[in-house]
Amino acid sequence: MNRLGSTLMLSAALLLGATSAAQAALPDKATLYMNPECGCCGEYARQLEARGVEVKVIDDVEVGRIKQRVGLPYGHGSCHTIQMGGYAIEGHVPFEAVETLFEERPDTRGIGLAGMPIGTPGMPGPKQGDWEIYQFRDGEAKPFMTL
Repeated sequence: MNRLGSTLMLSAALLLGATSAAQAALPDKATLYMNPECGCCGEYARQLEARGVEVKVIDDVEVGRIKQRVGLPYGHGSCHTIQMGGYAIEGHVPFEAVETLFEERPDTRGIGLAGMPIGTPGMPGPKQGDWEIYQFRDGEAKPFMTL
């Protein structure tokens, strides 16, 4: 094999390895709690499954109780709550932030994105401004990352 061929194969292997490492940071399973009438939550679950996560959807529970149980700060809620890998993920958090959570494993109860911002996973339309992802513990929120 010539030098160019070897370089291309090495580059491709490194690129595939980096992609696998980012996805490998996500847990294998997640539970998504949602209202049964919400279509965007189901779309978020499908996009998470496309990243190799098996998602169990529970739509027959009072979602507000789940939010209280995980310690979500008042006023920071969204339409669904996910529990995976020991963390809670509130709402349509972009997958870059979810991957960062599992790569860094900070001492927090979870991360979230309040509301249902257009352009986030599961929400149609183009992105409109920055997304302020927060982390939370015991009902208190602080910044996690901006995308």
